[in-house]
Amino acid sequence: MTKLLSMNRRNFLQVSAAGLAASAVPGLMPATAWAQTELTVGFIYVGPKDDYGYNQAHAEGAAVIKAMPGVTLVEEENVPETVDVQKTMESMINLDGASLVFPTSFGYFDPHMLAMAAKYLDTQFRHCGGLWQEGKHPANTGSYFGYIHQGQYLNGVAAGNATKSKKIGFVAAKPIPQVLQNVNAFLLGARSVDPTITCQVIFTGEWSLAIKEAEATNALVDQGVDVITCHVDSPKVVVETAAGRGAFVCGYHADQSPLAPEKYLTGAEWAWGKVYTDFITKAQAGEKLGNFVRGGLKDGFVKMSPLGPGVSEKGRKMFDATLAEAMTGKLSVFKGPLNDNKGNAVIAADKAYAEDAIDLESMAYLVEGVVGSTS
Repeated sequence: MTKLLSMNRRNFLQVSAAGLAASAVPGLMPATAWAQTELTVGFIYVGPKDDYGYNQAHAEGAAVIKAMPGVTLVEEENVPETVDVQKTMESMINLDGASLVFPTSFGYFDPHMLAMAAKYLDTQFRHCGGLWQEGKHPANTGSYFGYIHQGQYLNGVAAGNATKSKKIGFVAAKPIPQVLQNVNAFLLGARSVDPTITCQVIFTGEWSLAIKEAEATNALVDQGVDVITCHVDSPKVVVETAAGRGAFVCGYHADQSPLAPEKYLTGAEWAWGKVYTDFITKAQAGEKLGNFVRGGLKDGFVKMSPLGPGVSEKGRKMFDATLAEAMTGKLSVFKGPLNDNKGNAVIAADKAYAEDAIDLESMAYLVEGVVGSTS
């Protein structure tokens, strides 16, 4: 049934004899009545909703708003970052009457979401990531994201207390700013325990490619790495492969502890239910939706998985103290003096970035102690 619905959506423009792809369809989308007690919301996922990762975290958030009064939820999974997502968005708007659409994957933004936003000016689009810019992108679009590098810093604290080899590892998809923040924060958290710890990073080049993720994880273990985390769409392969080789793991996106109950230290999780609830509440009240929405641990955008049995008492105390600091908003992950792994100074000695510093969203370096390259 899901497959049939998916094909219907993506073939919508070809099979519609009525020409519903026009930007203004009488009766479907009221142009000015944005305040809606009855609201249809569309969610689009690049992978399966039960991937133990990125897509599952968003789907769990969508499930929260599905229970809200007056909300009709429309979802489609396994939509590639191609023109297919435009067809999906268009059919959600025209067939289902969606007036708020969340295309959740990084590659959906440009040109796909932007093209639909220009065509459907009465529809609101919000994209997960750091790509929206005021003055450059349409007013009916925006971005939301969280300071999940705080969670990776806490992963690093747990890893720093667990590692025996002083070598931790990171399996990453692509060297974009959000990923680099996470790699760097993971090492910095570990170095708050022991400044001699190093982190080997391997970039697979893809958000979801199980074979490369398994190969990268095995390569890290072969090099003596004994704690591994990741930033890929589904951490399942990394978690299971690392644990199977005897390494500890720190999760990402969602809770993967059921996959490796004895080796799972903790994990940096999204709490999208809070973010999506805020959007829906504003939409139903007729309030302006934020175009640039951000938050961290203290804002309820990010949370940590419970500590696993592999975390020592010392590690638990340090983790809890660091988490408490983050919850007050006083944790500064990126502060000087700090060099990149090529020896260049990237943060001066007297500089400490607040977690909401916009500069962090254009990070293009790996910090000293990270073994690897962005190119």
